Amino acid sequence: MTDDNSADATTISGGHLVAKALKAEGVDVIFTLCGGHIIDIYDGCADEGIDVIDVRHEQVAAHAADGYARVTGKPGCAVVTAGPGTTDAVTGVANAYRAESPMLLIGGQGALNQHKMGSLQDLPHVDMITPISKFAATVPHTERVADMVSMAFREALNGAPGPSFLEIPRDILDASVPVEKARVPKPGHYRASTRQAGDPAAVERLAELLVRSERPSILLGGQVWTTRATDSAIELVRTLNVPAFMNGAGRGTLPPGDPHHFQLSRRHAFANSDLIIIVGTPFDFRMGYGKRLSTEATVVQIDLSYATVGKNRDIDLGIVGDADVILSSVLQATSAYGDNGAQGRKAWLEELRQTERQALDKRAHLLRSDSTPIHPYRLVSEINDFLTEDSIYIGDGGDIVTFSGQVVQPKSPGHWMDPGPLGTLGVGVPFVMAAKYARPDKEVVALFGDGAFSLTGWDFETLVRFDLPFVGIVGNNSSMNQIRYGQIAKYGADRGEIGNTLGDIRYSEFAKMLGGYGEEVRDPAEIAPALRRARESGKPSLINVWVDPEVYAPGTMNQTMYK
Repeated sequence: MTDDNSADATTISGGHLVAKALKAEGVDVIFTLCGGHIIDIYDGCADEGIDVIDVRHEQVAAHAADGYARVTGKPGCAVVTAGPGTTDAVTGVANAYRAESPMLLIGGQGALNQHKMGSLQDLPHVDMITPISKFAATVPHTERVADMVSMAFREALNGAPGPSFLEIPRDILDASVPVEKARVPKPGHYRASTRQAGDPAAVERLAELLVRSERPSILLGGQVWTTRATDSAIELVRTLNVPAFMNGAGRGTLPPGDPHHFQLSRRHAFANSDLIIIVGTPFDFRMGYGKRLSTEATVVQIDLSYATVGKNRDIDLGIVGDADVILSSVLQATSAYGDNGAQGRKAWLEELRQTERQALDKRAHLLRSDSTPIHPYRLVSEINDFLTEDSIYIGDGGDIVTFSGQVVQPKSPGHWMDPGPLGTLGVGVPFVMAAKYARPDKEVVALFGDGAFSLTGWDFETLVRFDLPFVGIVGNNSSMNQIRYGQIAKYGADRGEIGNTLGDIRYSEFAKMLGGYGEEVRDPAEIAPALRRARESGKPSLINVWVDPEVYAPGTMNQTMYK
């Protein structure tokens, strides 16, 4: 082996092999924080035309790689140094794992010839990350670098997607090997199609259940977006006249106002449906572990992961596979019936629509409230009105984002981003970074809790540095209010502010200090004008809106941990 500085055209370094493998995967950007272990990867990325976005904290790099995958459908990539660089990124990997988001984290490591000698930043990264990833390994030789990068990507997309991790020791990255000895897999030649069609008999059975159902409902979860099943889902619900509910990344599959788009009547639907189809959502805490579904209903679950189907709740039919392929196949199978039952479901849809109207009427006065401090419902209602069809909405927070989940409705598929089931605060700024980089044609709007913004807010400067404008709103109540509610509920008001109270921070000034746009808002009438001015500024922005700390979202008050 020769040092890369003296390498010629017949040899290639480990870092350049990483870059070639990333390029073969279609990766056009890495999110990173520099370190001595990984700089040869940067050199390779420069040669391969891969952008390098350097951030201020490795957690941001990992979250941005996760966010990039959600927006583009391609795995994202973060590159961090060894030891604390890798441990800082662990939260981002864990979040991607629970959210089923494909990404690759590459971490540095001390040289192999210093293994177990106590080299700088040496830690057992693979052992630490294995439980929260789909694949984790050490690259043992420079010849294997590109091969193992492709292996990591393949595993990230195996079944339900998720994160992979590779640690690459410093001497493996820096060393050069003869080009002919290094296996660099060719794009499109080392990974089979992942679009599993599901059991044909089960597809036929679901088609029959749908046609014969009088009160069906369908929940379109995150995997509908993951598998890009939007068109199939829309065609199925419209052709068969099925009310659709959406959660997670599945939000926006149907636009607001669509006659099959429902949001506020889910509890009523799940209690009264005779057929419930759950697509790409596990029976986790968001679904009450399946207990919120009627015991009288026929329950069908469609998921990319065999391990998820039927977990926590018995089902009547489970289909493992790609939501796009399965929904298309089910619709095609229903065409064999002379009457698909669509006309007979009109009364059921009207029943749900009436339930929606009643729920909306009940809180309409809060959505228009002129009270000060500003009612959170008023803030999220103004944000919902502000969004366009091209606005990607990102929620990062506790109580304030729980309010937004009831009101904010993205106008297009793939235009909703939240942490997912891990509930990780701090994803907002890195998700903005990824979304605006990947889709510069889109407007990005992010709502932060003041506590959530504080976790990764310094990378607002990265957004300024890379000219990634967005409209940011901080719902500021000077506390971690979701936790504050729980403490008051469990221990009384005199113990309600222990460990959860924050300072009265003017985040608009923080934004301006870092080169962005900022405004303070205390009057609800000023929310909309401030949002418009932020949009027109063409800069990363923070509109700091002072919301009432004594008002809590229904979702916060109903959390089982506070009972």
